[in-house]
Amino acid sequence: MKTAYDEMFEADGTVRENYRRYNEWLGSTPDAVIAHKREEADIAFHRVGITFAVYGEDAGKERLIPFDIIPRIIAAPEWKRIADGLRQRVKALNAFLHDIYHDQEILRCGRIPAAQILSNSQYRKEMIGLEVPERIYSHIAGIDLVRAGEGEYYVLEDNLRTPSGVSYMLEDRKMMMRLFPELFKRQAVAPVEHYPDLLLNNLRSVAPQGVANPNVVVLTPGQLNSAYFEHAFLAQQMGVELVDGNDLFVRDETVWMRTTQGPLRVDVIYRRIDDDYLDPHAFRKDSMLGVPGLFAAYRSGNVTLANAVGTGIADDKAIYIHVPEMIRFYCGEEPILSNVPTWELSKPQDLDYVLSHLPELVVKEVHGSGGYGMLVGPTASKAQISAFRDKIIAMPEGYIAQPTLALSTCPTYVASGVAPRHIDLRPYVLSGKEISMVPGGLTRVALQEDSLVVNSSQGGGTKDTWVLEN
Repeated sequence: MKTAYDEMFEADGTVRENYRRYNEWLGSTPDAVIAHKREEADIAFHRVGITFAVYGEDAGKERLIPFDIIPRIIAAPEWKRIADGLRQRVKALNAFLHDIYHDQEILRCGRIPAAQILSNSQYRKEMIGLEVPERIYSHIAGIDLVRAGEGEYYVLEDNLRTPSGVSYMLEDRKMMMRLFPELFKRQAVAPVEHYPDLLLNNLRSVAPQGVANPNVVVLTPGQLNSAYFEHAFLAQQMGVELVDGNDLFVRDETVWMRTTQGPLRVDVIYRRIDDDYLDPHAFRKDSMLGVPGLFAAYRSGNVTLANAVGTGIADDKAIYIHVPEMIRFYCGEEPILSNVPTWELSKPQDLDYVLSHLPELVVKEVHGSGGYGMLVGPTASKAQISAFRDKIIAMPEGYIAQPTLALSTCPTYVASGVAPRHIDLRPYVLSGKEISMVPGGLTRVALQEDSLVVNSSQGGGTKDTWVLEN
């Protein structure tokens, strides 16, 4: 694998300009002060309860997400290109979602194989012909970016269903400003703390037609969900109610919330529940998490769901391959941000190549998430590769493969001191009457040496992400 691009240092060891002031501060700050600040951060995160649960472990068992105090710093021109590319990509994805549930022009033109969409388990026939406000399906998108080669950014994944992690982005910034206020006086770092206001305004902008003062709620599956902290955090930050399925009911195809003052109409639901569990009348009949009759109210236009039912088809990893073509088709433009080169294992030629190069590649389940259901060839054992080969042969259409990129690294505090660790970036893109985002996003870091898996469920941590304003 090639040497990774270092975010902080040039190849000759000189400090990159965007890190110059930070490096000066770091060099003049005693190690004892840094160690004390790191301990302070751990104590504060425990006190606030910034944790996540891992499925499969004892109920109620939670972990603290490791936080690293060396920020990832992005120069202003670099961020502008990223932001332009994100807007373009999310605009095309929303156009694609509207199209496949209405006229299906991209399929009729043969730009994407129709069978790949219409036979996909994430394609919701219940959404065909349903008009959604502003034609927005993915109101909140988390787009995973990686940096490789000479510093080029690539889109690794599109997360359009219920993207998580934004609470860690906000808490990381709050922690850095608390621990190191002097750093923010040295240089202008673009703010991110207004994200909850942007999110609330975005959700209100897509309320059902004719609703002047929409009531917004956050719908959670409950305290045992791995991202429950985030659900509660965002509701509190937006000043809206956090509800579960038992707090809501449907009457006359309208959604109501139970309150001590009587029923209160709900107009917009920021739902953190998967499609299958939203409504036992429309989807899984055994679901105890959703609201009976919710989908009928949605189809009637009396409530907005964010994100819309059926967005999962657009963040399926087999569909990811076609996003550059979506941008050309719907926007008439060349993609600003490139995809990672990807092999589609449903194609015999791609399958043959991947099976003969497994030790060199990353292979992912098309419906996988959280770092599960994947093979990282260069770090896998012969037994793991053999077992994964059998899975691929049994169902090749269930997998895609990509080259093992040398993800960029950022200096990180680990047990042995400061060392480079691989990182990615998840900016959050909000779509309503307009597309907006805060500068930066969640930087995730693979804390294990040589590991490329940054997910918190797989031992990853987080860093604050600074976008310089000049």
